[in-house]
This record gives sequence, structure tokens and C-alpha cells, in this order.
Amino acid sequence: MCDACGKRFTTYEKVETIPLIVIKKDQNREQYERSKIEAGILRACYKRPVPVEKINSAIDAIEGKIFNTEEREISSTRIGEIVMEELKNLDAVAYVRFASVYREFKDVNTFMEELSKLLEGKQE
Repeated sequence: MCDACGKRFTTYEKVETIPLIVIKKDQNREQYERSKIEAGILRACYKRPVPVEKINSAIDAIEGKIFNTEEREISSTRIGEIVMEELKNLDAVAYVRFASVYREFKDVNTFMEELSKLLEGKQE
């Protein structure tokens, strides 16, 4: 209440969030952007029979894991690993597509090693 005139006034509180910083492989830092994860997953799932709802759920789950670390900074490597964990559960082909770019496969043998790991995981 205003001491001078006696009228009531309203105040609003705004929750201020601290932006999450991503530490890139070259040690540069940039602010976290959900759109980069969305783009990577959409590219990996391109022409795959994965419903949009599942893609959105995976992106939400990834973002939840990233923010649940409660750190102000996270490495792009850790984000990539979290994305790969989700893609492995979402679609095997999308996982391999993402892994081939993320892990920078240099030759067919490296690619085959990743495929064999994936196949071993499915047999368990």
C-alpha cells in the first residue's frame, strides 16, 4: 500500500534463470540453444518412421537431463552423449546416423565397431 495516498498497488515477480553455457570442443563458450538439438535429431530421423510425438518427447528428455545436472556449464561432448543415449532408444538407424557424424567415423571399420556395439545391446 502506498504510504502517501493509501492506495494499493501490485508488484510482479519474475523468475530469473541463469543461462546454460555450452563448452565446445575448441573450448569456446556459447549459450545453450534447444534448436541445435532439434536440428540434429530431425536430421538423424529424416525419412525414418518415427512419430513427431516421440521425437518431441526425446528432445524434452534430453533437455531435462541437461538441465538436471544443475551446472551452469556443460560440455558439448556430454550433450552429444545424452543425445546418443536417447536416439539409441528412439531409432537404431537415427542413432547410427547421428553417431557417424558426432563420433566422426574415419573409416568403415570404425562404423562397423559402432554397429556391432548397437547389435550387442539389442541382443541382451
